[in-house]
Amino acid sequence: MGEKSIRIRVPGTSANCGPGFDTLGVACTIYNELELTLLHEPRLAIEIKGDGASKIPQDERNIVWRSVRYLLEKAGAQGEYPGAVIRMENRVPLSRGLGSSATAIVSGLKAANVLLDNRFTRRELLQFATEIEGHPDNVAPALFGGFTVSILQHGRTETISFVPKLRMKFVVAIPDFYLSTKVARQALPEQVSLQDAVFNVGRASMLVAALLKGNDKVLRDAFDDALHQPYRMSLVPGMKEVFQAAKKAGAVGAALSGAGPCLIAFTLERDRCTQEVGEAMTKAFQAHDIQAKAITLGLDLKGAHVLNHAESLKK
Repeated sequence: MGEKSIRIRVPGTSANCGPGFDTLGVACTIYNELELTLLHEPRLAIEIKGDGASKIPQDERNIVWRSVRYLLEKAGAQGEYPGAVIRMENRVPLSRGLGSSATAIVSGLKAANVLLDNRFTRRELLQFATEIEGHPDNVAPALFGGFTVSILQHGRTETISFVPKLRMKFVVAIPDFYLSTKVARQALPEQVSLQDAVFNVGRASMLVAALLKGNDKVLRDAFDDALHQPYRMSLVPGMKEVFQAAKKAGAVGAALSGAGPCLIAFTLERDRCTQEVGEAMTKAFQAHDIQAKAITLGLDLKGAHVLNHAESLKK
């Protein structure tokens, strides 16, 4: 058999959405692309373009290759394909809280699975991705698109993907420093009060209900969090002020994107306030001597998918 190649596009993601710690996620219209060729010889060649290219390993440690190997081993095909040519084109900022590691994991799993004639279902890919990543809140929207709600049940991940009735735009302020997920998790307490737990259960439930019903009035009170953001404020200077600035400029809510340091503001498309919100967020960061840029993203509905020839030409 000859060599097989495939090209995959995977959206960046924002996890937690405020109160939905390790549970809620959303797929955004910023993408990483992967071209994977499986080889019958033990040779690994990795080419990386775009964001963070110089910081990503180009050897056996590469997370895309590790994910490809993971799937090949699950399929019992690691002996048939001991090597690969990997070409990555990255637009999702590295280590900023927009799911860069999840896009890498999902792209590797998805590409290898397609080249094995879709041996595994998307639900099975979700299990694999969660096992590699450690939690499902980023890998789920990267795979399925839309907003996702995920839980771990008896060692298995269950996910529901949905499209809100409200048309939304996301304004992401990207500060000019990195923050590792490990450091952000170390800032969290092992226990929280019953009052804080109830606060978050209510907000997370209200957030999902408001999105599904299209109720923007209650949505404005649904992004607050007591479980993780208060403990991570010191890691992102100006976080509270950036949130306040975003809402004052017209956003319905704002949150730490994943483990940060990106901050994401949620806006209603009809309000057409993305430019004002972006300017307000970067200005609030500047007041704390942090340079940041703002980008506006939409809701990705496809999740990870194979790029057809027409889409490749659009690049």
